[in-house]
Amino acid sequence: MSVIEIQNLTKRFGTVAALDDLSFSVEEGEVFGFLGPNGAGKSTTINILLGFTRASAGSAQVFGHDVETESKQIRFRTGALLEGYGVYSRLTAREHVERAANAKGVVADPDAILERVGIPDAADRRAGGFSKGMRQRMAIGMALVGEPDLLVLDEPSTGLDPNGVRDLREIIREESRRGATVFFSSHLIDQVEAVCDRVGILKDGEMVTQGDVDDLRARLDASLVSVSVDETPDSLLGSLRSIDGVEEVSATDRQVVVTARGGVAKLRALEAIERANVGFTDFTTTDPSLEEIFEEATLGALAAADEGDADTGGGSPGGDDGGSGPGDSQGSDETDGDSQGSDETDGEERQADWSEATTEGDA
Repeated sequence: MSVIEIQNLTKRFGTVAALDDLSFSVEEGEVFGFLGPNGAGKSTTINILLGFTRASAGSAQVFGHDVETESKQIRFRTGALLEGYGVYSRLTAREHVERAANAKGVVADPDAILERVGIPDAADRRAGGFSKGMRQRMAIGMALVGEPDLLVLDEPSTGLDPNGVRDLREIIREESRRGATVFFSSHLIDQVEAVCDRVGILKDGEMVTQGDVDDLRARLDASLVSVSVDETPDSLLGSLRSIDGVEEVSATDRQVVVTARGGVAKLRALEAIERANVGFTDFTTTDPSLEEIFEEATLGALAAADEGDADTGGGSPGGDDGGSGPGDSQGSDETDGDSQGSDETDGEERQADWSEATTEGDA
């Protein structure tokens, strides 16, 4: 069953297309990594899913409900951490959690939630004095209120130190084990690879490729082959570069490194090294990382392979994600909160809108 279903979604801001004919789905119970550079259209997609922005064309459903006409039903089952959120500087962490619980009409244990996100000692402190990392932890706690069926996390590791990032990963894994669906947006590849079942890579408002990491590696099919040898004559390096499917060859005194696309190219490279009588002693193969997959996708190699696939759409430049929100820098739990911006700015209004729309009706 699809929890999120997006079909031919388009969003234009004047003459700029942030999303253009975007289509994809997220299945129940999976952790889906929504990966892309700043400005790709990730936050625009999330804003449409949560009812903050109306699409110019196409459709989006969450739990089978239309995001424009049935957003109230969606919000009661969803917990969200939004990029660019604000806090109420005069409210304590406990009061923030209580406000989130009241908005959903559920009973919550603020102490247990704040303990879970790592700030139990800050329960009765006003949020205006929190560091960026503490604010982020508190906002994650607010998203967890009511054990939501869908957890939407937009750049959730922003401002967290390494311990906070580790805690976040464990929370995502716990929510997945509980049965929740997690939609995890980030431009940080290692964060996505660490926790996600499936990944979609967005570029310029277009889903250029998607699948689980192993599938994407198989489709990229470029491996690094490191071969231990006694010598590396230029004639060997030249013969390796002439093999179809070999993309790069480098060497030190005792090692040859070949980047080859496809199993046939790797086999031919190994055979060529063996025939050269250079003291072939051992070899290792390294599969592509998600970072390499991301680079290939955003540069167009995987996008070309996806052309014509029914699950992807075309795109024009997106421009919403690259603003001055917290997703633009990686802060620390130890830094002060001044760089988060004013508590009275659009971020706070958007956080308030989430609560008010949940209790008072559809956005």
